[in-house]
Amino acid sequence: MAADAAGSVEVRGALARLRRTTGLPLAFGGLIESGRPQMRISELTGNTTNSLRSLAVISGNGLGGKVVALARPCGVTDYSVARTISHEYDVAVATEGIRSVVAVPIVVRRRVRGVLYGALRTALPLGDRTLGAAAQAARDVEQALVVRDEAASLLASVRGPEPADAGPRELGAAWERVREAHGALRALATRIDDPALRSELLAACGQLAVAAEGTGAAREVGLSPREVDVLSCVALGTTNAVAAERLGLRPETVKGYLRSAMRKLGAHSRWEAVVAGRRAGVLP
Repeated sequence: MAADAAGSVEVRGALARLRRTTGLPLAFGGLIESGRPQMRISELTGNTTNSLRSLAVISGNGLGGKVVALARPCGVTDYSVARTISHEYDVAVATEGIRSVVAVPIVVRRRVRGVLYGALRTALPLGDRTLGAAAQAARDVEQALVVRDEAASLLASVRGPEPADAGPRELGAAWERVREAHGALRALATRIDDPALRSELLAACGQLAVAAEGTGAAREVGLSPREVDVLSCVALGTTNAVAAERLGLRPETVKGYLRSAMRKLGAHSRWEAVVAGRRAGVLP
């Protein structure tokens, strides 16, 4: 999946929140294209024309390109006459009627992954409150991209082919990695806003579970998604407090889900529940 498509949901949501919190009439942005030194504006809210849509912003050019090159926020009070930026995109900016603009980088692991803009159609200074809101919107996207990167890494780690000559010890270690990935993917899925990606992660979790000792009995057990989430964490040896932190729940809520899962599985302890879950095909 291309970088700009992968993060479109998060960028769109961040721009909407930016407008709500600041009252800005226009916000737009996009992510760096994979393998290319440019950012393409893919998401806009409050625009009256399509002059900026799909515009490719080269690193170093214009306000956004300056942000990409410097990896820090920048702004101008009147774009068309600003002396601190180059003017390759003046026509597109003028067509939309933009005057005052602030732009902030989306930075993940010290690499700029995109830019968010907030703009006015009048030449008025954008103060610290607006800059702070834009920076927070960028942080939201950064966190979402980190989650996506983790999910992609986990999926890749469990989709690799098994060595044909692997012995019992190697296979045992491989299954432990699969189980760790399963628990991590279940926890990550709860933090994903994009329904398509969340569905993909949960489908991968189901495949991992069935690929182990499961016989397809998971449907008969009738565990809820949250009960499976909690059981997946328990299978990794986590406490209720740690499971709650990973899943964004209260420890008491985790305890309740665990008790319910144990009852449905006919288990009398946490470990019995994990074993029963694996036999039922709920866990790998």
